[in-house]
This record gives sequence, structure tokens and C-alpha cells, in this order.
Amino acid sequence: MLGPIVNAAAIVFCSLIGCFLLKKIPERFEDHIKKALGLTIIYIGVKGSLQNENILLLVMSIAVGAVLGELIDIDKWMNRFGQWVEQKLKMGGSETQAASVKIKNSEHSFSKGFVSASILFCSGSMAIVGSMESGLQGNHEMLFAKSVLDGCISLVFSASMGIGVAFSALSVFVYQGAITLGSAAISGFLTEEIIREMSATGSLIIAGIGLNFLGIKEIKVANLIPAVFIPGIWLTLAGLFVIY
Repeated sequence: MLGPIVNAAAIVFCSLIGCFLLKKIPERFEDHIKKALGLTIIYIGVKGSLQNENILLLVMSIAVGAVLGELIDIDKWMNRFGQWVEQKLKMGGSETQAASVKIKNSEHSFSKGFVSASILFCSGSMAIVGSMESGLQGNHEMLFAKSVLDGCISLVFSASMGIGVAFSALSVFVYQGAITLGSAAISGFLTEEIIREMSATGSLIIAGIGLNFLGIKEIKVANLIPAVFIPGIWLTLAGLFVIY
């Protein structure tokens, strides 16, 4: 669990720096930085999705994942959780605590920062592959590299979207920790093809976050999260069907 712990700690540390030291960035700079990050996020997502070697599986995964995510409405529950944490912080009674979660405008809410950062940090190929390597081989190098990247992004995100970004570390720790611990148990089913297709699907979802940052069209990216797991389920069942 060393990899997930370091990753979560880096997000918290850098988010706090961004929140309390860089929070006075003029709004015009925030908007420009946000759009610049949006472009880079789209690039990262598209580049990762090009690893895909089964386009039909990718399309099916996104479609089925979107239906499942919409039925569960993951976006709603993640936003509610973010709002609940925000209210708990405000109920502390301290003016300092209240100021730390104060939103600069309706577009930069606590829950928006929490949800956007959680999806970005959890959906990428590095989160999946790095956690698997950590669990299967005890190799934490990829998650250490991801910690540096996530820390840099947290620094900028928290300056514009607030303390909610820091709480995305909880999502990262739970998600990557679960993959790390679960990898050993299902090691016999994890083929190179499964890892590649799951990573490619997750990367395509990341591109959706970039579109949200550009303000082109608001996409409920959280409701696409189930799509990441569809390739693993499909390829595992297909393999069992061929064997038997």
C-alpha cells in the first residue's frame, strides 16, 4: 500500500499549498490556466486511449458503462458526498475553516473540485497499471511518478477550485488501494490485453474532463466510470467461454 499512500499524501500536500498560498490568483488567470490544463488533459486522455486494439470493445464499454453509470447516477452521489463534507467543514464554527471552503463563484464549488479531481486522478492508465504493479510485483515506481504529476495538477486545481481538490485524495487512496489489494487475488485473470483495454477506456474518460474544463459541453464524466471495468469483465468471460 506504499504507492497509494504516497499518491494520496502528495495530493493533500500540494492542494493545501495551492489553496492557501496561490488562492489569490486573479480570476482571468484562473480561467486561462484552467483552459490550458483542459487542453493537456484532452491530450493525455487521447494519447492513452490510442493504446486500444479493439475499437468495438471500447465503444461497447463506453456505451454500457454510460448506461450503468446513469442508472446509479454516480455523479449525483459524488456531488452529494462533496457537499456533505463541505457542510461538515463549515459547521466547525471557525472563521478560518469557513474561509478555507469558501467558493469564489458558483462555478468553482467544493464538490466540483472534489469530483473533477477524483475522476482525473483515478481514471487514468497510470492509476490502474501502477496499482496493479504495486500489488502484484511490489513495484511502486509508476505510482511514485503519478504522485509527482498529481501533485503538480493539484497545486493548480486547488488554487482555482478550492479545498475540495485535497479531499480527492480519499478517492485516490480507496480506489488505488482496492486495486492494489485486489490484484493479488485475481492475478490469474489479469492478462496484458485486459490491462491495456481497461487503461485505454479510462484514458478516453479523462479526455471528457478536458472538454468540461474548456467549457465546450458539460459531461457527467463520473457516470462513465463503470466503463473502465467492462473490458476486464468481457475479456475474462470470453476467455472462460473459449476454454470451456
